[in-house]
Amino acid sequence: MLRFSKDHKLQGVLICVEGIDGSGKSTQLDLLYSWLKSKNLDVILTQWNSSELISQTTKRAKKKNLLSGRTFSILHAVDFADRLERTIIPALKAGFIVLADRYVYTAFARDVAREVDPKWVRNMYGFAIKPDLTVYFDVSAKVSLDRICTNRQPKFYEAGMDLKLSNNPYKSYVIFQNRVIEQYKNMIDEYSLVQIDANETIHQKQQYFRKLVADVLKKRGIEINEVENDI
Repeated sequence: MLRFSKDHKLQGVLICVEGIDGSGKSTQLDLLYSWLKSKNLDVILTQWNSSELISQTTKRAKKKNLLSGRTFSILHAVDFADRLERTIIPALKAGFIVLADRYVYTAFARDVAREVDPKWVRNMYGFAIKPDLTVYFDVSAKVSLDRICTNRQPKFYEAGMDLKLSNNPYKSYVIFQNRVIEQYKNMIDEYSLVQIDANETIHQKQQYFRKLVADVLKKRGIEINEVENDI
């Protein structure tokens, strides 16, 4: 974990969002991306489990329900390593602002919720670089379930059905996501995550999020005006 414990010395800025599904983190990151682009800043987005190298393998394994907790962790670590070396680090070296929709904390939360050893998971991702800012959008498992059920049913692994917590996917979802939330809560102090109440309005969350990001950028000599007025 030596690399992950130190501030990176790269020219760019790495900003990450975390939270369970239905927390609104992706919407907030998309809004932030558009805002930063409107300021003519160099910015890119990267998403969890999106590497061309491994994502299709992971999808096929999920469809066949073949993934154990450790297998899940290893596949996602390979995916993350590929994106880190091919996308994130090169962009940071070039001075870009990199916005990550989920980072290693997702693995720390989900994999441990699947009863994988916390130290093993953290060591697995010891090659990661430390973000400049990580924002955790906090929402209850019940609210999360209500939000995702407006469009779809809980997915098998999303609901933790592989853990046999309940035969009912909705009940299993709440049980499993509460485990994930507990891990996130434990990481707030451990990794200095900044918590935002995901029950606030989209406008309120974006306003606070922009202020956090503007403060980080200011330390790098990038001044952004009108943080509040152009939402």
